[in-house]
Amino acid sequence: MDPVPQPSLRRTPVQQRSAERLARILDACAELLDETGYEQLSTRAVALRAGVPIGSVYRFFGNKRAMADALAHRNLDRYAERITVRLAAAGRVDAYSAIDSVLDEYIAMKRTVPGFALVDFGVPAPTGPTPGGPAPTAPAPGGPAPTGPAPTAPAPGGPTPATSASTGGGASAEDANHLVADRLCGLLATHLDRTADDALRRKVLVGVEAADALLQLAFRTAPSGDPALIAETRELLYAYLAPSLS
Repeated sequence: MDPVPQPSLRRTPVQQRSAERLARILDACAELLDETGYEQLSTRAVALRAGVPIGSVYRFFGNKRAMADALAHRNLDRYAERITVRLAAAGRVDAYSAIDSVLDEYIAMKRTVPGFALVDFGVPAPTGPTPGGPAPTAPAPGGPAPTGPAPTAPAPGGPTPATSASTGGGASAEDANHLVADRLCGLLATHLDRTADDALRRKVLVGVEAADALLQLAFRTAPSGDPALIAETRELLYAYLAPSLS
């Protein structure tokens, strides 16, 4: 599956060398998120960890917010790839095994992918001005609960503060759960021979929102995710989504 273009990038890499440098920058960003958190993250520290000049970071990103947003987009691309590979390997799948794939791959990434605990598919909630750029937007699916001042109200028709993943320049925002739901809807429709119509998109979005809240609770309760709460999440998705996917 082709990656979705990242609006947070100032420049899309064309040459292999440039693409590898961008990958190193995002890898360093993810590692430092685990080590220092978002508030202490800086473009200079990322450049040092990645072994690239600071100018290379700014060639791609205007600030750390844009860098974290690019990491979130890469996470979503990789999540979609993992689900695609798993469903393809399974051959013929039913609604329940498809739901298992969606849930299990997210939990596996939550437990093992660097930086994913703070930046899965969107940047963390704002807690005031931070080094390296303006305050980020609100948390992504499965991410930590907001700890700072409430974000400003969105424009009519815009994303809700609770789940927006802002682009680097801050001029526009995307609802992270909508992005996730759109990708999942397409994947599920393809592998289950369904039509990705508005009704299915709405069902998947509601499922994503519900799973988001429950998985946040599960990973607040236990670092690796409370097994009982994860099991409840699975049962909820089975009951709500499986009839629409069958």
